[in-house]
Amino acid sequence: MLNTDKNSEKSRRSALKLLAAGSSAGLFSLFESPAARAEKYVKPDYAKGMAPVTIKSVKAITTAPGGANLVIVKVETSEPGLYGLGCATFTQRAMVVVPAINIYLNEFCVGKDVDNIEDMWQSAYVSSYWRNGPVLNNALSGLDQALWDIKGKRAKMPVHQLLGGKARIAVDTYTHASGPTPEAIADKVQQYMQEGFRHVRIQQGGYGGVGAMDEIKPDFKTAGFGRATDDFSDQRTYLKRVPKMFEMVRKRCGEDVELLHDMHELVEPMDAINMIKGLEEYRPYFIEDPFSPENMGWFKQLRASTTVPIAMGELFNNINEFREPMANQLFDYIRIHISQIGGITPAMKVARLGEWFNVKTAWHGPGDTSPVGHSANNNIDIAVWNFGIQESQRFSEKVQEVFPGCPTIKNGYYYVNDTPGLGIDINEKEAAKYPIGTKSRWTVRKSDGTILKP
Repeated sequence: MLNTDKNSEKSRRSALKLLAAGSSAGLFSLFESPAARAEKYVKPDYAKGMAPVTIKSVKAITTAPGGANLVIVKVETSEPGLYGLGCATFTQRAMVVVPAINIYLNEFCVGKDVDNIEDMWQSAYVSSYWRNGPVLNNALSGLDQALWDIKGKRAKMPVHQLLGGKARIAVDTYTHASGPTPEAIADKVQQYMQEGFRHVRIQQGGYGGVGAMDEIKPDFKTAGFGRATDDFSDQRTYLKRVPKMFEMVRKRCGEDVELLHDMHELVEPMDAINMIKGLEEYRPYFIEDPFSPENMGWFKQLRASTTVPIAMGELFNNINEFREPMANQLFDYIRIHISQIGGITPAMKVARLGEWFNVKTAWHGPGDTSPVGHSANNNIDIAVWNFGIQESQRFSEKVQEVFPGCPTIKNGYYYVNDTPGLGIDINEKEAAKYPIGTKSRWTVRKSDGTILKP
């Protein structure tokens, strides 16, 4: 049997001691300085934050393992081994972007805090006084993407988690089917459907039918006008061929596959409107770039004339160019070349604006977007609610050797990995094996030699 009296007395004395000690501590704490009291509080790891890291250098890395001129920005930091990569590829004028990075951005950025991406973007954007242009925007994009890459690595998270996390399982893509005849194009579409693609862009020849009109001898070639390598497109022939191409592919491939087509601004606005109206029965997923940026006023008439969805914007330089047409719902898909408008930071602003007007993303992703640029595309794609579709590329073994971590496609999807940052790296030794050049071929003429605007 327990002696309850003794236990009660012992408990009472213990309680009085604790009370006295607490009162003393409380009394002494009144006379302690705030600094002394703060020293006693130990922050948990999650509340400590990260030590500041600054930019040590900004440099351009050029390479062309797949044939296209690629420019990559590498931002090295004060933390040993920590660096970021971004795409600054302006493939037609790649050599001009390099000094903008190596001279101007490097001088502008060294010593600055890597965490302040918005401030860095805004200050770099206006530091040249005149805004925009593909050279400065691509240089700025490379910096911006590299800073996001660094931020993800510091946080030990992929960039898409910093943008809000995954909104879908993977990034749905479209691939490209082109050929000399509608029958050859239908064969390719069927092949891609078997590989799991649900969306296929169809083109007879190149843009505007370039390269698939050998039966027509343009007069400018006969007259020796222009360069021998200048391309040719007959607008009438192109306009007649596109509906026949859609008809053949629908007949052979059925209604389950989504079909896209890129006009690349190579016909007159009224002709574009009439052709698109004629495509309604084939239910295009979207028709891309019916008008050049100089002809934006025609979109209202196009919208009033047809229900075919439209994608636009890969030639825009300034994110403000998207504001009015999106607010007026003049097109359905945001066709942005992310390095052209300055990187992830401005692309996210345009994407978020699209939510308000039910305009979806369809980032530009051709062969002259580097694997780093494709990784940036995909990290946004998987995070934004109003994602639409992503143009895809398959990377050769040579390209994968230069860029470890290249995006890969399975069943028509890009699957975004969970590696911190953008999830991609560069092997500079391999990259140096493939020097870039200066030639570009964007000269397309009518039969009489008149330049057509791409």
